[in-house]
Amino acid sequence: MLVLCLGHGTVPGAETAPRREDPAAASLKLDATTDVPVVDPSTEELIRAAVRFLASKQLPNGSWGMTDFERRHPVAMTGYTLMAFLAAGHLPGEGEEGKAVRSGLQYLLDVAKPDGTFGDRNLGQYMYNHGVATIALAEVYGQSPSPDLKVKLDRAIRLIITSQNAEGGWRYRPVAQDADVSVTVLQVVGLRAAKNAGIDVPQETIERAVKYVRTCFDPGSGGFTYQPGNRAPGYARTAAAIYSLQVCGVYDDPLVQRGSEYLIKNWGQREWFTYGTFYSVPAQYMLGGEAWKFWYPRMRTQLQRQAIREGDRAYWDGSMDMGSNGLGPIYATAVYTAVLAMPWNYVPIYQR
Repeated sequence: MLVLCLGHGTVPGAETAPRREDPAAASLKLDATTDVPVVDPSTEELIRAAVRFLASKQLPNGSWGMTDFERRHPVAMTGYTLMAFLAAGHLPGEGEEGKAVRSGLQYLLDVAKPDGTFGDRNLGQYMYNHGVATIALAEVYGQSPSPDLKVKLDRAIRLIITSQNAEGGWRYRPVAQDADVSVTVLQVVGLRAAKNAGIDVPQETIERAVKYVRTCFDPGSGGFTYQPGNRAPGYARTAAAIYSLQVCGVYDDPLVQRGSEYLIKNWGQREWFTYGTFYSVPAQYMLGGEAWKFWYPRMRTQLQRQAIREGDRAYWDGSMDMGSNGLGPIYATAVYTAVLAMPWNYVPIYQR
C-alpha cells in the first residue's frame, strides 16, 4: 500500500477567508451550548500554525514536497495540501493564503493532460495520486468554478469511470483490471466531490463501487480487508471502506456501524495511521453522535501532543505511523490539518 492517500454549509467571514464567520467564534458558541466536539481555541491556533508551515514550503512551480518520497509524488502532495487549506477556510485568491492555494491549483491544472491524467500515468501506483488530485479539484470547483477547471475535472472523472474494474473497484494503474479498498476510496470520494459540484457521474458507477467495498467486509471482526478475503482487517482499510460507503450515499448501513465500532475498539492502531486518519475522522464525523464524541477529542489531543512547533509555525513529521517509511512533513501536516479543521464544516465532501 502506498502511503498516500477528501450540500454546502459554509459559514461567511473568517479572518483567513473573507465572507466567512470566524470559526473560533463559532466554536466558542458551540462550547457554551452543547458537548459536541468543536475546534477549540488551542486547536485553532495549531491549525493556523500548520497552514503557515505548509504555505512556507510551497515550491516555485506551485507544488509541495520536502522528502524524496514526497517529491516523487507532487500531484498527491499538492492535492492533500490544497485540501488542508480548504478545510481551514482558504480559497484560491481569497484570504491570507489565497495566493498559495491559487498557485497549487494552477500546478494541478498545468500537469493535467488531455487523457485526464495528471503527470506520468505510468507511475507505479498512479491512481493514488489521481484520486487525491481529483478530490482537490472538485472541491475547489464547487466553491470557485471556472471553465478551464471544469474541463480538466471532467476529464479526470471520465478516467476514473473508465478505470473501474469488473468487480467495481480500482487499483494502481488507470486500467480496468484489479482493485483494492485503499485505492478505491480515493476514486469514490473524487466521484462524489465532483457530483456535488455538478459534474455528471453515472449512478451505476457508484452502485458497483458499493458492491465491491461490501465484499471486503470481515463479519468476524466488523472491520474491512485490503481486498476480499485478502489480509486481516486493519485501521486504514476499515476507515477507507466505511467512508467509501458513506460518500456513496450508504449512511445507515449496518456495515458502516460495524466498521465504526471496529475503529473505536481498535483505537491506537498505528499501521498506516496517517492514511487511515484521512478517512477515519470524516467517517466518524458523518456518523456523529457517540462515535464522533469518542473519536475527535482523542485525535485532537494526540495531534496537539505530537505537533512540532517552530515559532509561529507547526508541523508533524509522520512519526506516529508504522509501515510508512516514506512519510514526510508535508503529507502528515496536510492530512492532520484537514482533519483537525473538520468541525468548521468548510469542505462539502466532509459535511453531513
